[in-house]
Amino acid sequence: MITLVRNIGELITNEDSGAYRKSGFAFTFSEGIIDWVGPEADAPRDCDQEVDAAGCAVLPGFVDSHSHLIFAGERSSEFAARMNGEPYVAGGIHSTVAATRAATDAELRSNCASLVSEFHAGGITTFEIKSGYGLDVESEARSLRIAQEFTPETTFLGAHVIPYEFSEDPDAYVDLVCGEMLTAALPYSRWIDVFCDRGAFSPDQARKILQAGARAGLLVKLHANQIESIGGIDVACELGAISVDHLTHTSDSDLTALANAGIVATLLPGVEFSTRSPYPDARRFFDAGVEVALATDCNPGSSFTTSMQFVIALAVREMHMSVNQAIRAATLGGAHALARTDIAVLSPGMKADFIVLSAPSIDFLAYRPGVPQIAHTFLAGKALTT
Repeated sequence: MITLVRNIGELITNEDSGAYRKSGFAFTFSEGIIDWVGPEADAPRDCDQEVDAAGCAVLPGFVDSHSHLIFAGERSSEFAARMNGEPYVAGGIHSTVAATRAATDAELRSNCASLVSEFHAGGITTFEIKSGYGLDVESEARSLRIAQEFTPETTFLGAHVIPYEFSEDPDAYVDLVCGEMLTAALPYSRWIDVFCDRGAFSPDQARKILQAGARAGLLVKLHANQIESIGGIDVACELGAISVDHLTHTSDSDLTALANAGIVATLLPGVEFSTRSPYPDARRFFDAGVEVALATDCNPGSSFTTSMQFVIALAVREMHMSVNQAIRAATLGGAHALARTDIAVLSPGMKADFIVLSAPSIDFLAYRPGVPQIAHTFLAGKALTT
């Protein structure tokens, strides 16, 4: 069955040729794959059904390449304390670890399903889920097993922080992550990640863990430079990471290294909002030739949001991105951060993952912050929201 999407106010295809915002265009898809894109006047006449965009903007589905959806509990009091002036430290993760270990499978699955529904309602069609709130062999494997029910983009983050029971022997925990924990997590993981920052893991510890994961066949990501620059970017470049995420504190030499290595920089403005941290200036990344992705970093401590629209608005207002740059980072940038070549571009042969806005222009995603602008979300051509 061929479906025609027509009456589009402006179409964002993310193709390299032509204007970024196309007017008067339409496209068709069948069996979840796009067949044709072009001027509506040239649209195929043998379509079986239509989606009328009612003059609104249409763009690829958002791709969230950094999230932590498997957890229990909440940390609203920690957020309130930060708003009253207390600094952010990574140690708050431990309270979520305790709640997650105590939760049942059903409780973790239900919480994740609720957050995924919010993702879909907000236009996110592809997303990654990290572990990292179990921090023991059984809990990490369980987290990833449940995450895999929702997405193929699962990330083993056993190296989130050192759990309390290993506080006197962190190297023993690193050995556990590289050995028994990695073995248990491997069947449910595509990626491996480490939080390489002050209060978490050192560059040497990160290198050891990431090397173990890479030898096991996992793709490499890295949390770095959120709190302080301690050398994580050098490790990422050395090991061929696909993306480095956070990057709140990043030098010009760091940016040059990322550009030369072809590593995607995933910026997470929801974290800066929630922790009262300085926002990185995205213009520095673009000027250095670094590809940028935007993600929610949805987690209960430092960025409890599922709204990519909110992230886009922050990126435009606080990180000095243009709307076009922010939309591309939230779609194609995220796809590249997940090493995906089948999504985030509306062209023949690509998945029919797309969003219909309730507004005529993508500018409204930043222009009307806090007001939902997603009318319909389509995943592989199937409407998820109505």
